[in-house]
Amino acid sequence: MSDWVKVGTRSELLPGEFRVAWDGDTAIAVYNIDGELHAIEDVCTHDGGELAGGPVIGHEVECVRHGARFDLRTGGVTCPPAYEPVAVFPVKEEGGFIWTRDDR
Repeated sequence: MSDWVKVGTRSELLPGEFRVAWDGDTAIAVYNIDGELHAIEDVCTHDGGELAGGPVIGHEVECVRHGARFDLRTGGVTCPPAYEPVAVFPVKEEGGFIWTRDDR
Protein backbone atom coordinates (compact mmCIF):
# COMPACT_ATOMS: atom_id res chain seq x y z
CA MET A 1 0.00 0.00 0.00
CA SER A 2 1.32 3.43 -0.88
CA ASP A 3 1.39 6.69 1.02
CA TRP A 4 -1.38 9.25 0.74
CA VAL A 5 -1.11 11.62 -2.24
CA LYS A 6 -2.17 15.27 -1.93
CA VAL A 7 -4.96 16.23 -4.34
CA GLY A 8 -5.56 19.84 -3.28
CA THR A 9 -7.92 21.83 -1.08
CA ARG A 10 -11.72 22.04 -1.11
CA SER A 11 -11.44 25.51 -2.65
CA GLU A 12 -9.44 23.97 -5.51
CA LEU A 13 -11.96 21.15 -6.03
CA LEU A 14 -15.40 22.71 -6.09
CA PRO A 15 -18.67 20.78 -6.61
CA GLY A 16 -18.81 19.50 -10.19
CA GLU A 17 -15.03 19.58 -10.61
CA PHE A 18 -12.37 16.87 -10.72
CA ARG A 19 -8.60 16.63 -10.35
CA VAL A 20 -6.18 13.91 -11.35
CA ALA A 21 -3.51 12.88 -8.86
CA TRP A 22 -0.75 10.38 -9.48
CA ASP A 23 0.20 7.62 -7.07
CA GLY A 24 3.27 6.21 -8.75
CA ASP A 25 2.07 5.04 -12.17
CA THR A 26 -1.60 5.10 -11.18
CA ALA A 27 -3.73 8.05 -12.31
CA ILE A 28 -6.50 8.68 -9.78
CA ALA A 29 -9.40 10.96 -10.73
CA VAL A 30 -10.96 12.64 -7.69
CA TYR A 31 -14.44 14.11 -8.18
CA ASN A 32 -16.48 16.48 -6.03
CA ILE A 33 -20.12 15.55 -6.55
CA ASP A 34 -22.32 17.93 -4.54
CA GLY A 35 -19.72 18.03 -1.75
CA GLU A 36 -19.06 14.26 -1.74
CA LEU A 37 -15.54 13.22 -2.76
CA HIS A 38 -15.01 10.11 -4.88
CA ALA A 39 -11.79 8.67 -6.31
CA ILE A 40 -11.49 6.15 -9.14
CA GLU A 41 -8.69 4.90 -11.33
CA ASP A 42 -8.58 7.15 -14.38
CA VAL A 43 -8.71 4.28 -16.88
CA CYS A 44 -11.69 2.96 -18.81
CA THR A 45 -11.71 -0.82 -18.49
CA HIS A 46 -13.09 -1.14 -22.01
CA ASP A 47 -10.10 0.23 -23.90
CA GLY A 48 -7.72 1.98 -21.48
CA GLY A 49 -8.76 5.56 -22.28
CA GLU A 50 -8.90 8.31 -19.66
CA LEU A 51 -12.18 8.87 -17.84
CA ALA A 52 -11.37 12.29 -16.36
CA GLY A 53 -12.87 15.02 -18.46
CA GLY A 54 -15.74 12.86 -19.61
CA PRO A 55 -19.29 13.98 -18.86
CA VAL A 56 -20.49 13.45 -15.30
CA ILE A 57 -24.16 12.57 -15.02
CA GLY A 58 -25.28 12.31 -11.40
CA HIS A 59 -22.75 9.96 -9.82
CA GLU A 60 -21.59 8.48 -13.13
CA VAL A 61 -18.72 9.37 -15.43
CA GLU A 62 -18.91 8.57 -19.12
CA CYS A 63 -15.89 7.61 -21.20
CA VAL A 64 -15.63 10.02 -24.12
CA ARG A 65 -14.26 7.34 -26.45
CA HIS A 66 -17.08 4.77 -26.55
CA GLY A 67 -19.69 5.84 -24.00
CA ALA A 68 -19.05 3.33 -21.22
CA ARG A 69 -20.27 4.65 -17.87
CA PHE A 70 -19.01 3.99 -14.35
CA ASP A 71 -20.48 4.73 -10.93
CA LEU A 72 -18.09 7.05 -9.09
CA ARG A 73 -19.15 5.62 -5.72
CA THR A 74 -18.58 1.93 -6.47
CA GLY A 75 -16.59 1.78 -9.71
CA GLY A 76 -19.30 -0.45 -11.16
CA VAL A 77 -20.20 -0.38 -14.83
CA THR A 78 -23.56 1.25 -15.48
CA CYS A 79 -23.45 1.22 -19.30
CA PRO A 80 -21.45 -0.96 -21.73
CA PRO A 81 -19.30 -1.47 -23.75
CA ALA A 82 -17.23 -1.87 -20.56
CA TYR A 83 -18.00 -4.88 -18.38
CA GLU A 84 -15.25 -4.71 -15.74
CA PRO A 85 -15.48 -2.14 -12.93
CA VAL A 86 -12.83 0.52 -12.34
CA ALA A 87 -10.88 0.58 -9.09
CA VAL A 88 -12.13 2.94 -6.39
CA PHE A 89 -9.79 4.50 -3.85
CA PRO A 90 -10.13 6.06 -0.41
CA VAL A 91 -10.34 9.83 -0.02
CA LYS A 92 -9.76 11.77 3.18
CA GLU A 93 -9.54 15.37 4.27
CA GLU A 94 -6.78 16.18 6.72
CA GLY A 95 -4.77 19.30 7.48
CA GLY A 96 -6.90 21.36 5.12
CA PHE A 97 -6.09 19.11 2.14
CA ILE A 98 -7.80 16.33 0.21
CA TRP A 99 -5.78 13.10 -0.01
CA THR A 100 -6.12 9.80 -1.87
CA ARG A 101 -4.02 6.70 -2.49
CA ASP A 102 -3.89 3.46 -4.43
CA ASP A 103 -4.65 1.02 -1.62
CA ARG A 104 -4.57 -2.15 -3.69
